[in-house]
Amino acid sequence: MARGFKPAGSGNGALWQWLGLAFILLLADQFTKILILGYYQLGDSTYVTSFFNVVRVHNTGAAFSFLAGASGWQRWFFTVLGLVAAVIIIWMLKSHPGQKLFSFAMACILGGAIGNVIDRLAYGYVVDFLDFHWRGMHFPAFNVADSAISVGAVCLILDELLRVRKTR
Repeated sequence: MARGFKPAGSGNGALWQWLGLAFILLLADQFTKILILGYYQLGDSTYVTSFFNVVRVHNTGAAFSFLAGASGWQRWFFTVLGLVAAVIIIWMLKSHPGQKLFSFAMACILGGAIGNVIDRLAYGYVVDFLDFHWRGMHFPAFNVADSAISVGAVCLILDELLRVRKTR
């Protein structure tokens, strides 16, 4: 490679694009949570379709309310875990900004993680409001941040599968 030449999608410009995506996801997450907190009381629910409701749920635990019944230490544990993850993700984005699928995945996870950290710091719980159900079974309520983290995780797995396939 010629000296001074940078491939498209590399460098600080790409890093800022990925951080921008994370910020947009963070804003969407916080905006929707502010709406829910403003218009719904804890436990309120609105029927939308035969398989979807909007609800207001407070999750003091992690995914699927893991550790929600603990004595309160989990709030700080998941806050620190989210902050440590954010620092590691930013470092990874800085190291690999040109790897588009990988960086997209990391940006999604970053935006979601920070969104849920903000909730834990501001309220002591994460605000969840998306309630999908079918034939009397309810998927645990979740939010935009959780969706971003899930999309990021799927993309991260896909990126790894494609990377392994390419090396064969």
